[in-house]
Amino acid sequence: MNEKSNQLHLSNPIIYLITNGKMTVQNFAENKNSILEIVKIAVQTRVSLVQIREKILPARLVFELVSEAVKITKNSETKLLVNDRADIAFAANADGVHLASTSLRSAVIHRNFPKNFIVGVSAHTLEEAVEAKSQDADFVTYSPIFYTPEKGEPKGLNELSRVCKKLNPFPVIALGGIDQTNYASVLENGARGFAAIRFLNNAENLRKVSRR
Repeated sequence: MNEKSNQLHLSNPIIYLITNGKMTVQNFAENKNSILEIVKIAVQTRVSLVQIREKILPARLVFELVSEAVKITKNSETKLLVNDRADIAFAANADGVHLASTSLRSAVIHRNFPKNFIVGVSAHTLEEAVEAKSQDADFVTYSPIFYTPEKGEPKGLNELSRVCKKLNPFPVIALGGIDQTNYASVLENGARGFAAIRFLNNAENLRKVSRR
């Protein structure tokens, strides 16, 4: 069994860029460079985490994309995660995986992967967040905090604060509807950081956040 450090060593606040998931077999060649370019800017602006979240792509293309992204993030402060596919993350030498609440438990991943392999877990209820912590996840994303299309009723800042206090000092990263008008408020309510798709897949926004 591998032992883990039980601590995510990232500077506060954690800034977590998630790719938009729009890549397909048909547009892979066209869009690959744009994703790699945003990864480069994430490294330059010292973004904490980048998740390759391209669920539509077949495994071989996810592996190709992650392998090229790893070349960019290697030896930087930016850690690269892969959505749900720990096997691809490991094979491509990425830093870890981000699991859905219905995926393999993080404890299973930690038993079978290197001790420094990062495991994040999505949570949409306090119970899911507590479960992820109990299973030795390194962090949870809690969502949706603000209105996000097709993601259900937003949790709001009061609920985020309650979850953060319950899990403290375990890292809770706020997700859902995060933009330039509200990211400071999630930090003020106890989140260790914030994650975003639309807001952070934008070079100008990344640079603005890095100068905060």
